[in-house]
Amino acid sequence: MNSLMPKEAYELLQKKGATAALIDVRTAGEFAGGHAAGAINIPLDELVMRAHELDRYADTCMICASGGRSLVATQVLNSLGLPCSVVNVEGGTAAWHRAGLPME
Repeated sequence: MNSLMPKEAYELLQKKGATAALIDVRTAGEFAGGHAAGAINIPLDELVMRAHELDRYADTCMICASGGRSLVATQVLNSLGLPCSVVNVEGGTAAWHRAGLPME
């Protein structure tokens, strides 16, 4: 299972630009309360149903509140056999925020 610390994920997203995505799997309400800048909200319970919305070739970082749900989401996407790299952001949005990374 691949995972990155928030700063590593941020650097990957900056480097890859449009060929990378940050997917926040928290609920819409949690997401609305503040999220990592540039994150797209696809709640964990909708992930399989909405997987077609993802760019199959974009490296994808999964994030949640603390890293638990995004770890599950990473496992789910990896099981779908996507050709891209899918990684979990360790510590989730809380760690992202503590690292002083951009929030919306």
